[in-house]
Amino acid sequence: MNKGKTLLNSDSSRKVFASLLSILIGLAVGALVAVIVGLSKENIGIKGIWDGIRLILLGIFSTGRDTVGNLTWGFNPTSWGNMLFRATPLIMTGLSVAVAFKTGLFNIGAPGQYLMGTLATLFIALEIPSETVSPAIIWLLAFLGGMLAGAVWGAIPGLLKAFLNINEVLACIMTNWVAANMVTWLFDISNLKNVTEGTKTGYIYKTTFNNVATSKMGLDKLFPESQVNGGILVAIAIAVLVYIIMNKTTLGYQLKACGANRFAARYAGIKDKRNIVLSMAMAGALAAGGASLYWLSGNTEFYWITYQALPAAGFNGIPVALLALNHPVAVVFSGIFMAMLNIVGQQLTTLTAYNEYITDVVIAVIVYLSAFSLVIQMWLGRKKSKKGGNDK
Repeated sequence: MNKGKTLLNSDSSRKVFASLLSILIGLAVGALVAVIVGLSKENIGIKGIWDGIRLILLGIFSTGRDTVGNLTWGFNPTSWGNMLFRATPLIMTGLSVAVAFKTGLFNIGAPGQYLMGTLATLFIALEIPSETVSPAIIWLLAFLGGMLAGAVWGAIPGLLKAFLNINEVLACIMTNWVAANMVTWLFDISNLKNVTEGTKTGYIYKTTFNNVATSKMGLDKLFPESQVNGGILVAIAIAVLVYIIMNKTTLGYQLKACGANRFAARYAGIKDKRNIVLSMAMAGALAAGGASLYWLSGNTEFYWITYQALPAAGFNGIPVALLALNHPVAVVFSGIFMAMLNIVGQQLTTLTAYNEYITDVVIAVIVYLSAFSLVIQMWLGRKKSKKGGNDK
């Protein structure tokens, strides 16, 4: 007997539920870790444990402590603005990974593409004199130049995959470290190192040294004393554009067809090799665009000795895409959520005796469960089928 559709009837609803379940379990594990750590340290105590749990669950709403030491709550515009600022590169790298996933490819090369975007963006933004060229034009050239550099770098693993059948994961790992050392060397021999502030020669000038910075677009009035700027709006617009391309165009259909079955797509007349290269180029452009938006903010400095570590923003795009189930619009929300956890980690560090690594545990659990979201969806589907069978 059919009793009508429920929330878990459709495949899309089960996917959303699986992601939400991953988030809730991750937060619950984070709260449990806070309890265990609190009980093992004498300087935290029961009140400290309770404060830690509340910050893990609701830290974005914390406004600090009052005069007697109690946590205060409300809308903290600075924290919210910084969250949106940090979400911008995560959204872009998440889109990068999601686009590749949709076409059956695993783009672990986002860190290298991010670095190449950084290289092109900063060279263009700082080398073109703003006295002779409008800063707005320089900003646009730097943004597009960064995305182009990332597209070229992303196309390399795509070419190796398409024409030589070399696994894109291996190719991406190699291009990541080539990019890291190449960027380090080129910045090392450049004149972009910050010698004006003598203690910061390990950093590249902020783009504001050339009067180039992303417009605030009025967001500074909504979120005063924060780093937020119009980059978040650009990232959201790009996410919508990617959704339209992937779901409403012939190109998107061809890319997804190659991802579903490369050989069947070729039999149907789709140029699979071209689409593999194009997919990785698009992924590279998106990852590099995240770097462009981050460094063009004008309030960030690039530490040029990059060979010590690959940029975390590139790798963090993987959990963002997994949590969003590779849906371009959902990537916006998962990127903001991941950025929120980063802010929560700062709150834990400044307001309690805990440290920010608890939020890393939360993220790790969410990523682990997101990777097994298909298992959760299958479990939900079986549960629904059994219930439907019993209702007959």
